[in-house]
Amino acid sequence: MGKYVYLNGELVPQEEAKISVFDHGVLYGDGVFEGIRAYNRRIFKLDEHVERLYNSAKIIMLEIPISQEEFKKAIISVCKANDIVDGYIRPVVTRGSGTLGLSPWLCPKPNIFVIADTIKLYPDEYYENGLPIVTVPTRRNLAEAVNPMVKSLNYLNNILAKIEAKNAGAEEAIMMNQDGYVAECTGDNIFLIKKGVIYTPPVYMGVLPGITRATVMDLAAEMGLKVVEEPLTRAEFYVADEVFLTGTAAEVVPISSIDGRKIGNGSVGPITRKLIERFKEYVKTVGTPIA
Repeated sequence: MGKYVYLNGELVPQEEAKISVFDHGVLYGDGVFEGIRAYNRRIFKLDEHVERLYNSAKIIMLEIPISQEEFKKAIISVCKANDIVDGYIRPVVTRGSGTLGLSPWLCPKPNIFVIADTIKLYPDEYYENGLPIVTVPTRRNLAEAVNPMVKSLNYLNNILAKIEAKNAGAEEAIMMNQDGYVAECTGDNIFLIKKGVIYTPPVYMGVLPGITRATVMDLAAEMGLKVVEEPLTRAEFYVADEVFLTGTAAEVVPISSIDGRKIGNGSVGPITRKLIERFKEYVKTVGTPIA
């Protein structure tokens, strides 16, 4: 059976899911999106993701023409149509078609589409042995320029950093903010563990308020672990006992080295391993049912 895409109120075969080349989402990256996971026929943190999508849209003054509840039903419908058990969901709202100028108010009707498919971000070996990463020259966007709270269709800042990582032989990269503190990676939030305490950069350092990030912080607290949000330098990551990343697509990924410096003993640390196991247990038992 072919895949279906939700497009402006209808389920259409993926090869028929099309938008105009005059859409400002295509021309200027003017739009917002989310990445959502489904586990065991349940959509993980659906309410939180849809709320964040609407918050992103509000910040850029993009009015989504359906309610949050209607949007959730649309997401569920495309998951059902594609018989998603364990999958990845991408809801997108573009500014819509307009003139070749920048003016968003000349785009009368946004486009809404939802894709539901599968994803695998990293090979299994990285979850078993750790992922080596590097720091790249491209800095995270200034919050006063493009606030990371907006999950926009313009991801060029992250893409440039991803290219630099690949050129350096790595799959992922640390991005610094303009003050030289660690912000996040190209698609994931970052944590370090030192003497049993978990640290992560605060959102005001130029960090996307990740939903997996928040979930892992909550799970860590339930496990009796202390979690601290504070500005962190690269040097603090170099000498950490453990480092890991979190993200919707990546889930929880252990880090084996940063810029050639081995993290801990270079393998998956005990606390990171427990968090990975706890996260896997948790996601299978919660969420909005698809059926």
